Amino acid sequence: MISLENVSKTFVLRGQRKLVADNISLTFPPRRSIALLGRNGAGKSTLLKIIAGTMRPDAGQIRLDGSISWPVGFSGSFHPELTGLQNTRFIARVYGVDSDDLVGVVADFAELGGHFNLPVRTYSSGMRSRLAFGISMGINFDTYLVDEVTSVGDNAFKQKSEAIFQERLKTSGAIIVSHALGLLLRTCQHGAVLENGKITYYTDIHEAVRHHQELVKFA
Repeated sequence: MISLENVSKTFVLRGQRKLVADNISLTFPPRRSIALLGRNGAGKSTLLKIIAGTMRPDAGQIRLDGSISWPVGFSGSFHPELTGLQNTRFIARVYGVDSDDLVGVVADFAELGGHFNLPVRTYSSGMRSRLAFGISMGINFDTYLVDEVTSVGDNAFKQKSEAIFQERLKTSGAIIVSHALGLLLRTCQHGAVLENGKITYYTDIHEAVRHHQELVKFA
């Protein structure tokens, strides 16, 4: 379970104030897959980082019950001078999982080939995302945070990504940011729409998608 308690976040960009979260209080139920929807620039990725703890809110707090992933697809925590293999082993030690098992999962899934043994600074953004996704799918979390990662790669890789993610969702929950509405409808039960710093929560994903489409229509 993830609870946001009076969470607020504001950015100032080029002298303009951008409100991402306006005193949001919301509990995401456990073992549910939840789509986080909103127009471009609404602050979905920022809110995901706040939930993950990689970004601080201006006010309020996040309460967590159970393990939670970093935002899947976010590769900012990789050490650029270490190889993909070394980064994988390091993360395995941090999360207390068997490093050989995790390396096996990532090497098979991420399709990095010889690049797995090269420094991460040499990777393209897509390669970094595949590495991050492979590592996160190799660790069992109670809740996965996902930000557009299944859009990386060709159709075969996208299908493989969705298949392994669906397998994880049999026992875990997720909060997912994606522009792929088909994926969200296939994957999520609930939905939350972020607009002007406020969230509207729906227990029916179809209602959340309809709300989102109305916002986009008049954007």
